[in-house]
Amino acid sequence: MLTLLTFPAAFGLFSASPFCVKSAYMLQRSGQSWQRSDLLNPGKMPHHKLPVLRTPDRLLPDSDLIREWLEAQGADFDHGLTDIQKAQSRALIRMAEEHIYHHVVLDRWGNDAVWPILREMFFNEIPSLIRKPVSGAIRKSVLKRLDGQGVSRFSDAERTDRLEHDLEAISAFLWQSPFLLGETPTAADMSVGPVLGAMRATPAETPLTRRIKHDRLLNDYVDRLEQTIPLS
Repeated sequence: MLTLLTFPAAFGLFSASPFCVKSAYMLQRSGQSWQRSDLLNPGKMPHHKLPVLRTPDRLLPDSDLIREWLEAQGADFDHGLTDIQKAQSRALIRMAEEHIYHHVVLDRWGNDAVWPILREMFFNEIPSLIRKPVSGAIRKSVLKRLDGQGVSRFSDAERTDRLEHDLEAISAFLWQSPFLLGETPTAADMSVGPVLGAMRATPAETPLTRRIKHDRLLNDYVDRLEQTIPLS
């Protein structure tokens, strides 16, 4: 049986990581038998990240590589799509994972209202006497990476504007059909949906959580995807 090594469930989601949720969706749709195994520290994993799929032959890191492996076993996550739709799918995935996702990370790790909740949830295995300094150093490292990526260099208003254009683009697809590219979920939904779900589930009221919760189109879309591909 395949085993998905994943960050634990959090905030009412299968995992705090939308990339772990994405891989779980794909495993569920692939028809393969699989199980989850939770980790908090991926330091010994390939790439030092999660998700990782344990196959009969090796540990397979990265959600995109997991997708490619499942497709090599016969899964077809974009069944019926045209070449143009597949190109649109790739663009939507990259927009969600390489831009929107970083806004979600900043909303969690850079927000002083959210940080204490994350610290107790993600670092509870660290002895309480050293939990604050150790977790604080990791937080500092995450924020440094966001500065290098660039998203944290913008003002709040600039970030809101940049993100709004992406959400409007996603909404334009959803006015046409229940899922991004048709009547059933495809690979684009399995990437975009978890990122929006993660934005909505941040464990404090923020402008980003409100942006999804108060948008009926996007909020219903996240719910519909979770109901169509149940993970529990």
